[in-house]
Amino acid sequence: MGMMFAQNPKKLVRPLVQELHAYVPGEQPKIKGLIKLNTNENPYPPSPKVFAAVKAATDGRFRLYPNPTAQLLREKLAKLHGCKAENIIVGNGSDELLALATRAFVEPSVGKRSGQHASTIQFFSPSYSLYPVLAAIHGARTNIVALDKDFGIPPLPVLKKSKAWDFRAALTYVTTPNAPSGRGYSTAELEALCRAQSGVIILDEAYVDFGDENAMKLALKYPNVIVARTFSKAYSLCFQRVGYFVGHPTLIAALDKIRDSYNVNGLGQVAALATLEDLSYYRANFRRIIGTRERLSRELTALGFTVLPSQTNFILARPPRFPAKDWLERLRARKILVRWFKYPAVRDFVRITIGTDVEADALLRVSKGILKVGEWVSG
Repeated sequence: MGMMFAQNPKKLVRPLVQELHAYVPGEQPKIKGLIKLNTNENPYPPSPKVFAAVKAATDGRFRLYPNPTAQLLREKLAKLHGCKAENIIVGNGSDELLALATRAFVEPSVGKRSGQHASTIQFFSPSYSLYPVLAAIHGARTNIVALDKDFGIPPLPVLKKSKAWDFRAALTYVTTPNAPSGRGYSTAELEALCRAQSGVIILDEAYVDFGDENAMKLALKYPNVIVARTFSKAYSLCFQRVGYFVGHPTLIAALDKIRDSYNVNGLGQVAALATLEDLSYYRANFRRIIGTRERLSRELTALGFTVLPSQTNFILARPPRFPAKDWLERLRARKILVRWFKYPAVRDFVRITIGTDVEADALLRVSKGILKVGEWVSG
């Protein structure tokens, strides 16, 4: 009989994972009456057609595996974007596909390809806080370049002169419009960056439906460009977790090789397909959210907030009188939840999701109360 050894479970975990600082999602508390403006969820429900389609799908197919490639959804998306199904891969949210990209395109350490560029993941700061986590999980190098003070992308000549930007990085993420600032970027400036980049560049367009323009054409024009989209933010399907990439068939095929066999659940596919059947419903919601965003920005500005221009379904605002973290806590005590980040570039701001007009009015009312007395006003 073999010897038994007492083992410290911690020693069974890779050092890389032990030291990892995991991604922290926005708080999802279960508090009655809470106004939740912290995770950029759409305040309006999916189309009635989506609910009908999902209910109709709760039948005998539950015992069967879903379509492994989300074929019908890919074909429908291809028609929408003027490409072929082979240009598209669907994932368990766009986050899954962002993670797959690190595995498909980046060496975990300096490998057989040319030096450190092959193991570099690059992105601007501040941007989506999942990017550094994905790089750390993969054991990749990170090259993090600061955005301008107004959260703009530094012009190409500046990036070239500074030598901070790696034009040969294996993988580059660009959040456009930006999160958490809400800043939009023109397709022209994005194209200039894509043309200069030799590695894969992913334009993460999670919030693009609330902006002035999109860069989808770049994914169909350049072989190293991928556009990431999600059904979560604009299409009210956070619960179902469906996202997709559009790009060159060779890149898409590489991602397809390493994804899980049935990575997108059946009801998610059904819901996304039904969403695409009622785009006019969602476009009306986009206009509604943009209208609320502009009104809330004006009225917060009148209260002394510094509100940055936004092309997303949230705003980044520097509050008056008290530090941003204090505002987070004061609002939360009154059952209004916003988001605060400790990172230096944005620590003086709170990020506020655009909710309904009723929720916007409640935020304004409570904010006026805070500013009036410097503490809680009951009632």
